[in-house]
Amino acid sequence: MGIIVVIKMLGAVMLLLYAVRMVRTGFERAAGPTLRRVIGRASAGAVSGAFSGMVVAVLLQSATAVAMLAAGFATSGFITTAAGLAVLLGADLGSSLVVQFLVFDLSWLVPLLLAAGAWLFLKLDARAAKQTGRILLGIAFILLALGMIGEATSPLKDAGFMPQIAAYLGQDAPTAMAVGAVLAFLVHSSVAAVLMIAALVQNAGLSLEAAVPLVLGANVGAGLVALWLTRGMDRKARLLPLGNFLFRTTGAILALLLLARLTPLLEIIASNAAQQVVAAHVAFNFLLVVVCLPLTRPVSWLVERLLPEGATEENSDLLLPQSALDRQLVSNPRLALASATRELLRMGELVEMMARPVILMLEKGSEPEIRRLQQLDSHVNAIHSSIKLYIAEVNRGELDAEQAERSMELVSFAVNLERAGDLVAKNLLELALELQSNKISFSKEGLKELTWMHDRVLANMELALNVLVSADVASARELIAEKDKMRALERESHDRHLDRLKTRTLQSMESSNAHLEVVRSLKDINSLFASAAVPILAREGQLRDTRLVPAE
Repeated sequence: MGIIVVIKMLGAVMLLLYAVRMVRTGFERAAGPTLRRVIGRASAGAVSGAFSGMVVAVLLQSATAVAMLAAGFATSGFITTAAGLAVLLGADLGSSLVVQFLVFDLSWLVPLLLAAGAWLFLKLDARAAKQTGRILLGIAFILLALGMIGEATSPLKDAGFMPQIAAYLGQDAPTAMAVGAVLAFLVHSSVAAVLMIAALVQNAGLSLEAAVPLVLGANVGAGLVALWLTRGMDRKARLLPLGNFLFRTTGAILALLLLARLTPLLEIIASNAAQQVVAAHVAFNFLLVVVCLPLTRPVSWLVERLLPEGATEENSDLLLPQSALDRQLVSNPRLALASATRELLRMGELVEMMARPVILMLEKGSEPEIRRLQQLDSHVNAIHSSIKLYIAEVNRGELDAEQAERSMELVSFAVNLERAGDLVAKNLLELALELQSNKISFSKEGLKELTWMHDRVLANMELALNVLVSADVASARELIAEKDKMRALERESHDRHLDRLKTRTLQSMESSNAHLEVVRSLKDINSLFASAAVPILAREGQLRDTRLVPAE
């Protein structure tokens, strides 16, 4: 029976982790740029930053995902360490609210979620519909996994060893907290860890005295996950999870010292044992926000002293990934072209890194921030040159027809990425400098249009890089279809802008040239990335030779 319980438990936990990731992927693909922009605006204040982090964590069902997003903005200098810590505190609370929602019996929703999610994902072609279907399926799988965890743990209530383990953990709170930390770190999710602990309380007879320290440990372990994932990133990125880990650990230790007084309060909050465990988790993270939010500035000062700048931080080039071009593979065309593809992927990611904060820069970017982004273009140009020379060297060897064609496709896409980088650095970011120096801003309606187009372009950039690697025909078709949609969006934005000019709206008149240039540049960047799909569809015979109607 023990082996069967372990297998069932392992399968349920893996399904739970996969389902949480599925929901997160759906939200990232449907509204990833919007979520990043919400995090990027967190510098408005500690309270607004915490609220932003909470909202995004609820949607992504992961405080760690929010920590990684905030770390990226901290690296670029768009949010301060104090603002980032506020975001992470809010994200911790948001992920605990997800647990609070999932602990209720929602099994009746599973058939509806499966039916609606599968229909949206399988029958509709629109990106938003597919990702909504993915999200609904992910939530259904989470609920199924929770049911499986409950079924797997129910035999433990009658197991002879369970009372001894529960009693030991209940009497040794520090050990229980350490076990909870290890559990959360192993599954890389505080949501999954706390739900598992709640299931053990509900179905296996684990006492509240043992469960609460386990939950406190899960919070510490979740902080360790973010520290681990950012260990190779820039110092500014590592400051945020370090500060958040200090908040979580200090709070958990203080809560552990007050455990005897806090446990009776849980019985007042909720009658169900599992809900009491989740209530402790939510209350802990809520109190962390209330107590620690005023302390973000002093703690940011502390972590900057604990993690001083090293010599490697002075050279930003060392922070960039190393080249994937392997000269030893030149004589092997198949491996050499794979190496060039990886380098193209890196080049595309650099262009995406430049383009991601463009709207923020157009709206309120400072000159140092904009110049820092523009410097990335030199790296893009260097990669472009390296890829061309590398493939030229590969072509001196013996290539079959398919390899020769692939080499030309890679060079062509490298040229397009280099051009896209120029459009970002020399058009959009230069416009941002001009707007800030002249104190010109877009109208509310105009900024909304540009933001929508920008979000779509960023999503298409990610899709294009996936197509580059996977050569998936369905994704390639979606990418080319997005090119037509962007063309329609450009026309609509142009018409709406002219209508605003007719009303003599001052902001629209001042920003007219900039608005039209941004729209045009975004459309061109989208087209350059969409070129990744052309050779794939051409080979499949799924492209027309011309858009012209045949002449009579």
